Amino acid sequence: MRAQPKASHFIDGEYIEDAAGTPFDSIYPATGEVIAKLHAATPAIVEKAIASAKRAQKEWAAMSPTARGRILKRAAEIMRERNRELSELETLDTGKPIQETIVADPTSGADAFEFFGGIAAAGLNGDYIPLGQDFAFTKRVPLGVCVGIGAWNYPQQIACWKGAPALVCGNAMVFKPSENTPLGALKIAEILIEAGLPKGLYNVIQGDRSTGPLLVNHKDVAKVSLTGSVPTGKKVAGAAASDLKHVTMELGGKSPLIVFDDADLESAIGGAMLGNFYSTGQVCSNGTRVFVQKGIKDRFLSRLK
Repeated sequence: MRAQPKASHFIDGEYIEDAAGTPFDSIYPATGEVIAKLHAATPAIVEKAIASAKRAQKEWAAMSPTARGRILKRAAEIMRERNRELSELETLDTGKPIQETIVADPTSGADAFEFFGGIAAAGLNGDYIPLGQDFAFTKRVPLGVCVGIGAWNYPQQIACWKGAPALVCGNAMVFKPSENTPLGALKIAEILIEAGLPKGLYNVIQGDRSTGPLLVNHKDVAKVSLTGSVPTGKKVAGAAASDLKHVTMELGGKSPLIVFDDADLESAIGGAMLGNFYSTGQVCSNGTRVFVQKGIKDRFLSRLK
């Protein structure tokens, strides 16, 4: 079983390899098999990706929101046409069962492209503000180059969820997927270029915890969006604060499930199983713990087993 991409990075509309970067394996979690071998981005690759994004962003920002939205909606169509192929890749990347990825992963990414593509024409306007006999107005303008740092449990979805709003507003994106799930974002970048996105506007580079700071601290990066842990979020926020970069973070947070004596037992057990084992237990809303009131504990455990 192989899922080896043409190269590790996707920059300026092309696959690029830099063997000087630290090598790492992409592993299919279900079997432990190595399905791809990649290299982390060197500082030179990071510079190339950001310079490419900065150059492409000017052309993209000059386009009308309607034209930008049209390209995102075309990307959504392509993703749906290739849902099976993308879902199989997502299963290899994450180890999640195909019956889940085929209904939840690429499709939710396509939904994001479709949604933000659809609101482009009407949702990106400024405001008119009456001030007595005078008035003021606001105008929405792109930030420039945005960085997305993804998590490993929904790699294609996160690549789209971070990319769609940034792109439709006229920004460029440099996306770094998790080193544990590096493959899906490369396909998303391919599809965006095929849909008509200017080359260089959405670049994907590989890397680990040493790569993130190269992106977050770069002087040409205007915003960082992170999906990850609280400790990583603190580091990103601290680094971004030195240059007053905009930051959006989705940090891991889980809560227990509590089942009382008067609960519908079948519903509670179904909820407990879904809450703890959906997405092979690797989802941000995972239940992690189930607290059961003593009066139904034995019946609950028996039926659960």
